Amino acid sequence: MKKNIIWRLILIGVTLILAAVFFLPNTPLFPYMPEWWKKNMPDKGIVLGLDLQGGLHLVFEVEGNKAVEITTERIATRLKELFAKKNLTAEVIASGLTITISPSSPDIRKAVEENYPILVPVETGTSLVCKISDKEAQRIKDTTADQALETIRNRIDQFGVAEPTIHRQGENEIVVQLPGVKDPKRAIDLIGKTAQLEFKLVNDDTKVAAELPQSIAPGDEEELLKQFAGRIPEDTEILFEKKVNKETGAARKIPLLLKKQAALTGDLLSDAKVNIDSRFSEPYVSLSFNAAGAKLFEDVTGANVKKRLAISLDNTIYSAPVIQEKIAGGNAQITGSFSMEEAKDLSIVLRAGALPAPMKMLQNVTVGPSLGRDSIEAGKSAGIIGTIAVVIFMIFYYRFSGLIADFALLFNIVLLLGALASLNSTLTLPGIAGIILAIGMAVDSNVLMFERMRDELRAGKTPRAAVDSGYNKAFWTIFDSHVTTLITAAVLFQFGTGPIKGFAVTLSLGVAINLFTALIGTKSIFDIINSRRELKKLSI
Repeated sequence: MKKNIIWRLILIGVTLILAAVFFLPNTPLFPYMPEWWKKNMPDKGIVLGLDLQGGLHLVFEVEGNKAVEITTERIATRLKELFAKKNLTAEVIASGLTITISPSSPDIRKAVEENYPILVPVETGTSLVCKISDKEAQRIKDTTADQALETIRNRIDQFGVAEPTIHRQGENEIVVQLPGVKDPKRAIDLIGKTAQLEFKLVNDDTKVAAELPQSIAPGDEEELLKQFAGRIPEDTEILFEKKVNKETGAARKIPLLLKKQAALTGDLLSDAKVNIDSRFSEPYVSLSFNAAGAKLFEDVTGANVKKRLAISLDNTIYSAPVIQEKIAGGNAQITGSFSMEEAKDLSIVLRAGALPAPMKMLQNVTVGPSLGRDSIEAGKSAGIIGTIAVVIFMIFYYRFSGLIADFALLFNIVLLLGALASLNSTLTLPGIAGIILAIGMAVDSNVLMFERMRDELRAGKTPRAAVDSGYNKAFWTIFDSHVTTLITAAVLFQFGTGPIKGFAVTLSLGVAINLFTALIGTKSIFDIINSRRELKKLSI
C-alpha cells in the first residue's frame, strides 16, 4: 500500500478518535468513565440551547434618555459647586434634559463654556438654558447600553447560569437567553434591579418629619406623598422602609424624610458578601468600601453622630440605624428580613455594580422543558429519517460506490458532532437544521464525483483512471460551491443573532468537514481497492 494512503488512513483514524473523545460527555457512557478520565479529558460536550432544554428569553430596553437626565443632574450639581468657588451668584435648576441658570451673565457663560464644552445653549437672555449636545447625548446612550450589557453579564455569571446568551439588539435593546432556568421571577428580578445604592441622612429635625405617621400599609405610599406634596423642603424627599413581622409575616411601610443628596454611593464599594448574624442566625449583607469610600464613610459618620443614616437601594430603604460613633475601616452592613436567597441576590447586584440607567422589559418568554424535549425528539426523528432515506437511495442508485458514499456520510456526522462538542457549542433547532443541511451537502459532493466518474467510464477509461479523473475534474466544482456556502455562513454569523449564529456555526463546520470526508475519506477507500487489484469493472 502506498505511503500517502497510509498517512491518509492515520489522519482519518486520529480525527475519528478525537471526535469520539469530545462527544463522549453527551453519551450515556460518560458517567461510567473512570475519575481520571473525567478530570483530564473534555467533560462538557454539546450544550442544548434555550429552545431545546427550556428556559427564559428576555428583551430589555435601556432607557438612554434617563441616563442623559442623570448626567444632566450631575453637571448641575457640579455647576453649583463651581459657581460657589468662583464667587458667582446664580440659581442652577436641572429639569429633564435641560439646565437653567439664573441670572445669566458674561462671567457665568464663560465659566460654563470653559468647564463644560459639552453643554450647548438652547435659550439665552436673563436666564441661560442649556443642554448636553446631541453628539455627547448619543455617546452617553451608547456607553450606557454597553455598561448595562456588561453589568447584566456579570450578574448572570455570578448567578450561575450555564451557557447564557447576552447581546445588544439595535440601538438600545439587550437580549438575554437563560437556558435551564427554573426560577424565572428570581432571574428577572436579579437582572432588572437597578441597584443604585445610596447612604442618605435622615432629616428628623423638621416639622414634616414629626408629622409623618409611624407606619402605613403597603400600597398607601402614593396617598401619603400626595398628602405631603408641597410641604416637603426642596432638598429632601420621602422614602419608605419595609418592615415584616417575623411571627405573622405582616408587612408595613415606615415613611422617612431623607436628604436628597446622598452622603455616599455604591460606586465606592469594593465588595459585598453574605454573612450570618450570630445573635439571631439571620443573613445580612456585609459591605466593604475602597480607600476613598472608607475615608468618606468615616467622615460622614464622624460628622453625624446620633443621627440616622438610611441605606437605600433603588429608592427602597433597607435599614436606617443611628450612628453611635465614627466608623473607621470602611465596613457597613445591610440588615433586613432577608431570606438566604434574597441576601445572596442582593450581594450579587452590589458586587456586579449598578445599572447605569433603568431598563424596561419589552419581552418575557418562558420556554418549558417539555417543548424542548419535543423539539429534540422532532430533530432526532428528522435527522434519522433523512439519513436512512439518503443511505438507501445512494446504495440503490450507485451500488457499491453508493455504500462508500454512505460511509463518508456517517464519517461526516461523527466528525461534525465531535467538532461541535470540542467548541462546547450551544445546539439549537436552527443548529439541527444546519446539521441536516450539511448531511445533504455531503451526499451532493459524492454525487458530483460519481457522475464525473460515470462519464469517464462511458468514454472508455479504466476504473482506476475514471476514479482519478472524476475526482480531479469535480474538485473545483465542489470547492467553489463549498466556499460560496462558507461565505454565506460567515455573513450569517457576523450579522445574525442567537439561533441564526448557531445555524451558521453548524453549517460552516459541516461544509469544512464535508470537503475533508469527500475528497480524502472516499478517495482513500477507492485508492485502497485499486491498490490491491486491478479493477475490471466499477460498481457505480
